[in-house]
Amino acid sequence: MSGQPSVILATAAYDHMIRFWEAKSGRCYRALQYPDSQVNRLEITPDKQYLAAAGNPHIKLLKSTPTEPNRSEQLHIFLCWKVITYESHAGNVMAVGFQCDGNWMYSGSEDGTIKIWDLRAPGCQREYESRAAVNTVVLHPNQTELISGDQNGNIRVWDLTANSCSCELVNRSPSCGTAASVVAANNRGTCYVWRLRRGAQAMTYFEPLHKLQAHDGYILKCLLSPEFCDPHRYLATASSDHTVKIWNVDGFTLERTLVGHQRWVWDCIFSVDGAYLITASSDATARLWSVSTGEAIRVYQGQKPTVCCALHDGAETPSTA
Repeated sequence: MSGQPSVILATAAYDHMIRFWEAKSGRCYRALQYPDSQVNRLEITPDKQYLAAAGNPHIKLLKSTPTEPNRSEQLHIFLCWKVITYESHAGNVMAVGFQCDGNWMYSGSEDGTIKIWDLRAPGCQREYESRAAVNTVVLHPNQTELISGDQNGNIRVWDLTANSCSCELVNRSPSCGTAASVVAANNRGTCYVWRLRRGAQAMTYFEPLHKLQAHDGYILKCLLSPEFCDPHRYLATASSDHTVKIWNVDGFTLERTLVGHQRWVWDCIFSVDGAYLITASSDATARLWSVSTGEAIRVYQGQKPTVCCALHDGAETPSTA
């Protein structure tokens, strides 16, 4: 992969375009037409080879770089490189992600299901029924549990070894963060924090840790910074109030408020070291922020209202397929 960028940053907007950006300069160096539907979520495979675009009602894996390198400064617009299409959902796919080795993918949809796809075999291998439209799904760091949140406010833990729901928290919130601690947020601006524990007979349960009134408007995304970030770990909350707030996980005190977007902030993602945050907003921009100072370092513009972003600035994880 000699032509592969060390940092891959992509955004998707209402204009059915997926754009790739040079993170430092802010230049859009590649744009892909995605005419089939809107894009709800983007995710990059651990080996940086592919970009997953979650749409309606499908998921498509796209090559993250073209077969021919871009040798000029001119923006190149391509028809989407459709590598493989995953078609089993019956509604908007709102969540997509990958196992750490990139061997399988998970997804969640407004059709009320969570699905697992083995990338080395055709079709959907597993399906779990949430009984309500699924807003989000994340993979536990132990790689053996999925955590989902749905529109009825239910959070469920799906044990992939037992192939069943091992824990359920009813009527709390529609979205959840990731890691051994679970953070969920609702449309009233409230965050709830739990720690996943193992009880008798190895049953999983939620231990309440904190309740946080983070925003006055909707919380559209909540995200914990990567584990083992020094010196602190943070929680980011993106809101309809046009701001993103950064909270110190030690006590959940407000560290700073990121101000600059002019409309709803739909998505955010931390850099691998937790030092930077990318945000995507309806104001037709994505922004790169310094978490330590709260300053906007770069603005990525020249697109329509932006609904999601994906970043991979870490080391490549070779697939074991």
